[in-house]
Parts: sequence; C-alpha cells; structure tokens
Amino acid sequence: MIRVSNRRYIGHLARRTLRARRARNAVAVLAIALTTVLFTALFTIALSINEGMQQSNFRQVGTYSHGGFKYLTKAQMEQLRDDPLIRQWGVRRFLGMPTGEPFTKAHVEISYADENYATWMFCVPQEGRLPEEGTDQAATDTRVLELLGVEPELGAEFTLTFSVDGHTVTETFTLSGWWEYDEAVVANHVLLPQSRVDEILQQAGVDPNNPADGMTGTWNLDVMLASSLHIAEDFEQILQNHGYQDEERSEEGYVDTGVNWGYAGAQLAENLDPVTVIAIAVILLVIIFTGYLIIYNVFQISVAGDIRYYGLLKTIGVTPRQLRRLIRYQALLLSLAGIPLGLLLGYLVGAKLTPIVIGQLDGVDNLVSLHPMIFVASALFALFTVLLSTGKPGRMAARVSPIEAVRYAEGGSKTGRKKRRRGHKNGASLPAMAWANLGRSRTKTAVTILSLTLSVTLLQMTVTLSRGLDMDKYIAANVVSDFLVADAGQFQTGGETFHAGMGLPQSALDDIAAQGGITDGGRVYGATQPAQEWITEDYFRQLNRYFGTDEELDSRLHFMERSADGRVATAAQLYGMEPYALDRLTVLEGDLAPLSDPGSNSIAAVYAQDDYGRAEQDSHWARLGDTVTLRYVEQFEYYNPNTGEVYPEDADLSQLPYATRATKWREVTYTVVAIVTVPTPLSYRYYGNDEFVLGAEQFRQDTGTDSVMYYAFDVADGDEGAMTEFLQDYTQNVNPQLDYESKEVYAQEFESMRSMFLMLGGTMSAIVGLVGVLNFFNAILTGILARRRELAILQSIGMTGRQLKRMLTYEGLLYTLGSVLASLVLSLVVSPLMGRALNSLFWFFSFDFTLLPVLAAAPVFALLGLLIPRLTYAAAVRRTVVDRLRETEV
Repeated sequence: MIRVSNRRYIGHLARRTLRARRARNAVAVLAIALTTVLFTALFTIALSINEGMQQSNFRQVGTYSHGGFKYLTKAQMEQLRDDPLIRQWGVRRFLGMPTGEPFTKAHVEISYADENYATWMFCVPQEGRLPEEGTDQAATDTRVLELLGVEPELGAEFTLTFSVDGHTVTETFTLSGWWEYDEAVVANHVLLPQSRVDEILQQAGVDPNNPADGMTGTWNLDVMLASSLHIAEDFEQILQNHGYQDEERSEEGYVDTGVNWGYAGAQLAENLDPVTVIAIAVILLVIIFTGYLIIYNVFQISVAGDIRYYGLLKTIGVTPRQLRRLIRYQALLLSLAGIPLGLLLGYLVGAKLTPIVIGQLDGVDNLVSLHPMIFVASALFALFTVLLSTGKPGRMAARVSPIEAVRYAEGGSKTGRKKRRRGHKNGASLPAMAWANLGRSRTKTAVTILSLTLSVTLLQMTVTLSRGLDMDKYIAANVVSDFLVADAGQFQTGGETFHAGMGLPQSALDDIAAQGGITDGGRVYGATQPAQEWITEDYFRQLNRYFGTDEELDSRLHFMERSADGRVATAAQLYGMEPYALDRLTVLEGDLAPLSDPGSNSIAAVYAQDDYGRAEQDSHWARLGDTVTLRYVEQFEYYNPNTGEVYPEDADLSQLPYATRATKWREVTYTVVAIVTVPTPLSYRYYGNDEFVLGAEQFRQDTGTDSVMYYAFDVADGDEGAMTEFLQDYTQNVNPQLDYESKEVYAQEFESMRSMFLMLGGTMSAIVGLVGVLNFFNAILTGILARRRELAILQSIGMTGRQLKRMLTYEGLLYTLGSVLASLVLSLVVSPLMGRALNSLFWFFSFDFTLLPVLAAAPVFALLGLLIPRLTYAAAVRRTVVDRLRETEV
C-alpha cells in the first residue's frame, strides 16, 4: 500500500476537490461569511458602545486621565510625579467657586491647570490659548461667558465674585482663550495662571498648606499610566514606593486618590468576579455556538455527500489523519474567501446598526469604532469556529472504511446494524417517509432544529426583558407628580444645603396656578432654622460611620453639647408636608392621618432606603409610639471647649478652637405615629442627619418658618405639553433661579432604555435567525443533493414529481414543527429563570411571562417549511432520472 505522506500533495488534492464542488463551496463560503458577519457586527456594536460610554463617562468625570492624587503639598506632588509607573502627569490647584446669580444653575470651578491637566479636562482653547504666567488672563468656556453676558473675544474683560476657602473675593480677568461648552461635562472651568492663584490666596489670607476646607490651594496630580487595566493597584504601588498609603485617613502618610471610573477596562478588572467571568463566557459560547451550528452542518452534509470519494482515497493509501487534514485544509481555503467577505459585510452592518442602537442610549457618545480588535477578534473567532465545526465531520470521514463508504447513503452507515422493518401492506405514506428521512441523520436534524430554535429563544429573552421593565416602578422612584418645581440648586448634584434663600416665592406659585389645568398639588416645606435632637453617643457613631474615622468622630464628639444623661445634641432634618405630599410617602408602619391635626403633636420618622426601595431598618433610632423631643434653637454662642471661654460675636474663629451651644431655644415633644420612607424627588437629596416629617401647619407653627422647598402638582390629561412649555420659558427667562422636573422626561428616558434593549436583542435575534434560516435552507438543499440517486430511484419505480415535492415539503414542515416545539419547551424553562435573574439586576423589573415570540415565530416557520423545500426541489429534478442514476453510480 502506498501512503501519501507529503503535505503538498494533500493541499493540491484539497484544492482540486474544491474546484469540483463549486456549488457546495458557495454554500460553505456563505456560511463562513455569515458567521463572520455575526461576530463582526456584534463586536462593532459592542466596542462602539463601549468607546461611546467611555467618552461619555470621561466627560461626566471631567477628565480622561487614569486618575489622580488629591490635596497634596507641593513637595508631595513633586515627589510622586517622578515615579517610574507614571507615563504622563499634569497638575491643578483649585481656587474657588462663584455662587449666586448668574451661576445658580451652573457648577463653575476657578483654578490653575497646566497644559496636560487642561487637555485631559477637555479645556483646550479652540480660540486663543491658556493664560500666561504673570498676567491677569483667564480662559473659560462659552457657557460661562454667556452667563456673564460677555462676547467671546480675545482681550475681553470679565469680573467674577467667588468664595476662596470661605472668603469672598471679586476679581477681573482678561480673556486669553475659550472653548465650546459641553453639556455632558459636569463642571465649567475658569483657568488662571499659577501666579494669579498664589496672589489671590495671599490676598484672602489662605494658607495653601493648611486650608480650612482641606483643598483650596493644594495640588492635584493627575496621571496617565502604561495601562488602564489595573489603575487602583498601580496607584497603591506608587504610594508605597514613596511611603504613603490611601487606606486609613487617620494613619500617617495618608494621600487621597481617585481612579477614573470611566475606563471600562479598569471597572472590569476591578469587578471581575466568578459571576462576571461566567456571564462573559456564556455570551461568547452562545455566539460561537451560533456560528458552529451552521458551519458544522455545512461540512457534515458535505462530508456525507463525498463519503464515497473519501473511501476511494483510503483504498489508495490516504490515512485517517491525512483525511482530517484534507478537510481542515479545505475549510481554511474556504475561510480565506468567507472571512474577509464577512469582516467587510459585518462591519458595514455594525456601522449601520450602531447609530441606531446608541441613539436609544442616554449618555453615550454616538461614534462607530474602527478599533483593530474588531477585525482581529472577529477573524480569530470565525476561524476558531470553522476549525471547531470541521472536527466531527473530519473524524466521520476518517473513521469510515472503504467498503462502508461505497455503500454509504445519508444516515446509512448504521443501517446494516438495524433489523429490516416489515413493509406496510399499503406502502409507506408520504409523512411517514418524511419522518423516516429526518431520522436517518439525527445529528443533522437536531442541529438544524436547534439553529432555528436559538433565534426564537433569544427573541423570547429580549421580549421577557423589555416587557418586564416596569415603567411605573421606574417613574415612582424618580417622579411623584407630573411636575416638581424648586430652586435650581435643589436639583444640582452637590448643590447647596437648603436655606431660606432657596424657598419658592409665592409669586412663582401664583404664576404656575394661573396657567390652569392643575388637578392637585402640594407644598413641601424645608427647615431653615436649626432643629436639634438628643441621641446617644453610640447611635451618633452608627449614624456617621461613613463620614469619618473613629478618631475624627471622637474629635467631633468632643466639641458637641451634651445633656445631663450624656446624650449629644445633633441636627435633625425636618419636612413640612401638605396632604398631597404626604400621600406620596411609603408608610411602613402606623398612620399619617394624625399629622394633619396640628394639636396632636404627631411626627413621622423617616427611614433611608436602598437602591431597590427597601427600607434600611438600622437607619433611624425612632420606632412607632416613641417620644421625640426636638429643640428649636433661636440663638447659639461660641466658646473654647478647652477653657470654657465664651467668644465675642465678632471674634475671628478661623484660627481658634471653638464649639457651639444653644443659649435660647424652644422644646416640643412629639409622638411617632408613622414610620415612612420619602421618595427621592421630595427628599433633601443629601444625607447625614435623622429626618422627621411634620404636617404643614404643625411645621410652620413649631419652626416659625414657611420656606417652600418643593411644589409638586399634577395637571389634567392633555395639558402636560402646555405646562412644560410654560415652565421651560418661566425657568429660563422669567425666574431663572428656579428649575423643574417632569414625569414626561423620565418616561422618555425609560422608553429610550427599553427601546435600546429591544434594539440590541432584536438585532442579535435577527442575525441568529438569519443563520438558522440559512442552515435550514442548506440542510434541505444538501439533503436533496446527497440523495439524488435515491430520489431518482423513487421516481423510476413510480413516484410522481408531485408526490416527491409533497414528501420534501413534509420534511420541511417537520423541521419547523420541531423548532416551534423546542422553542416552546426552552421558553417555558428559560423565561422564569431569566425573570428571577433580571429581578435581582433591575429593581424596576416585574416578571411578565409571554409566549408571544414563539406564537409569532410559528407561522413564519411554517411558511419556511412550505417554501424552502419547494424552491430547492428544482435542484433534484434539474436532470433526467437516467442522468441522475448514472451520475451517482460508483
């Protein structure tokens, strides 16, 4: 026996074989290309969303540096910046912030930043330049200039009044450059020369090495590392290299650090737990398996059709290993055509879909990534899938003996082991013959059914997710009324603590009421005068455990006023609510009705809630029926806690140790009649003290104040648009100190999010569905081609063309019926499991089971089962019966 051992001849044989199978090659190339399209389109969308989210995150963070070291002395900054792990560095010194008009709705920071830091903060002047040292120049954005009423012209002068570590200063600057305002960036910046920052600090009497607020005039060092994957670990190493740490504030050598959470790689590396790894692995396996289904079926059917040819090759000495190599070599040659085509088409599909998908996402920059990883990863995944898919067909060709190969018909290699069934006396029916044909190659049948089923299952999961996203839950957590009006600072993240100057004026409430259409509404009053409660030292520590170390809490306790029994006086946050607002609270225990009676001295204790709206039971000391004594302080005095000396009212306390104690107050005792949670829209929107709710009249009576923090109201159906238009104009032009929130905005945000999930899931389902349809088409077509001689024999003994077409149609319908049944079973199993998982991921998810995707797919599958066999029937009757009998004879 001659053994062919030369690889070159195997390659030559593979090429010759491919040239003889042009029609089958086209199907295989199409299968490989479509699989590559799947990978490329998904990777393009995923990486584009990732890059868009990163860019959006950077703008929200305010920088794209990897992170920074905060509040450093100059010596610390100069020491750390030279660390070998740091590739680039930039510095900034915060000076102050303007408050009041015209910056009530803008967060503006005044500081010095070098060129690197300014670039990373998106503060590169598009006109002009950064300010020069030794001048009164400043650079800023067009929003700041617009608010000041200054035209963006080089050399223009503008004046700012701002706070520098508690000292108010007014300075005039000359515009050296400006950049366009970006709404996504949280803070606006005014950049000064370092020399001007030093001058203003000196004029204000601020020591940059020991500012009262801990940050004014200190140095912030932002850096770029070699990689963004392990920013936190690299920062820790940099600190250790110089004898610093960022774990314990109270320990020596503490340096505050910040890692840019906008980098997806850093977030993934930081949160890479087993669940995340499993989730990523499952997604990749589903994608690979989708491609595997079609390519495997193509090669499995191809090998089955050429099994006699492979048997003949074995008779002349080709080894099983060489046969496997022959099939693998054919696959690689086909991949050379299919993968590049798939990369091109896949990127075009992904580039078209990406803007549509991102358009449904809030806060994601709309860009299409051209990252090389898209093409490298897609090509590698496609090639891996091809090689994986050819493994079993290669083994099948290698195992068959020459004698079996000559006698082989599809599914027939095992027929010799089965007992011959006794024929039906009336002959086999066409459905029975179709059923028997599917059973001859059970693997091919199962793969074809599974490829169709997978698309329906993905669609089922998408619909389950989109139906389960509960708008009522989502809106309830963010909106309690059609409209909510307040001072603009109340809606700003990190805004001012509520004070009397932020109260809604009665004129604004009258103007809103004059628009008509209001069906119901109510005020929420905020406390603007000090109110105190007495709590135990242990509870104080529990309440403030997130706001300082044990040593810092010890220091605060040392300066606090104590009662005779050792309790400490601490501030309490009070709400006064009219009935409309009270109805929006979640009552955990008790009854809110007594709050409407000002003579009952009733009060409700407010418990904090987590992201899922669940009350945190340890967030308040008060229980139903407890007595609460509040002290309304009318006058304080300042004294030295060490000596007891009382300071005069005009004393400068900035350099003195001091504590406060009440000298004039009123005490009122209340009974806790309810335990409640306050929805975020009606809350103070900041934490730190125990909160209590009073009825509106009781609040005004006991606190002696009537500052309205919020006005919440509903309008008649159909009047939302008119009220939105009025409030937009009113808060921009008539009373710009005010701002508003509306239910419509959150509803649009929710629908945008739901549409995004539908778009992503629908896109993936469509691509996988196309794979399934092609696989089904290929299974029918290659099945017919592989059985040409058998079908010719059936026609030669009397089967008509119509009967043959009906038999093939029954086969197609059995395929699709199996897919519908498999989809139904998978949906019944997967949907409830998915519902439980999604319920733990989304607090606003409510599982709503439906079989709509399966029912919608059933008629589509039935149509495919009818049409595809009829369309491919022409392949079986292209030549005469005699020609087909001769063509396949060995």
